[in-house]
Amino acid sequence: MRTWLESRIAAARADQVAAERAGYGQHDECDKAAAEEMICTLLKTGEAASLQSAFTDALKRLLDRDEFTWRGVYDDTRFERHARTAIRKILKMTKANAGFENTKRYQ
Repeated sequence: MRTWLESRIAAARADQVAAERAGYGQHDECDKAAAEEMICTLLKTGEAASLQSAFTDALKRLLDRDEFTWRGVYDDTRFERHARTAIRKILKMTKANAGFENTKRYQ
């Protein structure tokens, strides 16, 4: 799990750089990548990346958060929506125990 999270963080950072270079029209893509980076970074710490039950609990706790703040965000409202979407996506993947082989770009 930890290697998947690390590869997703690296891919999200690369996606942010590509979106930044593309200009104003890609700010939403940059926010999506930043949201995924934030969620994976928060999940990587602690025992959440070691046990599936702890990982699921950490995802549920993140989903219950009131707000998300992260650096380099263009639109806070969209960023929060992207963060919640990323959490739900990873939660669905965890329940099905599938999709963790994909380490490139958005899934």
